Amino acid sequence: MYQVIEARNAGEALVYSEDHPGTIHLLLTDVVMPGMSGPALAKRLASARVDMKVLCMSGYTDDSIVRHGVLEAQVDYIQKPITPEALTTRLRQVLDGARDIRSAKEGT
Repeated sequence: MYQVIEARNAGEALVYSEDHPGTIHLLLTDVVMPGMSGPALAKRLASARVDMKVLCMSGYTDDSIVRHGVLEAQVDYIQKPITPEALTTRLRQVLDGARDIRSAKEGT
């Protein structure tokens, strides 16, 4: 079982990460957010949280956000809309280090 630390924005996430004494196993973040993108947030947290995995989500297709330079191709990704089942499956894949599936989409 994991503890969820919920942040309303990137600034809160940075503060919560700094204040959290334990391991943060995974960052689930939207790609496009006001103020700081999800990938930029992940990079900021990476130096202090070297073992933290990252899963980005967006309503944009993974191809379009990679093509426009918003998301690097090697970043784990799930496309919205997301069912609870698809999210839990993709979270498990990322936590287990499965890199064979770029994104989990409904019906695939």
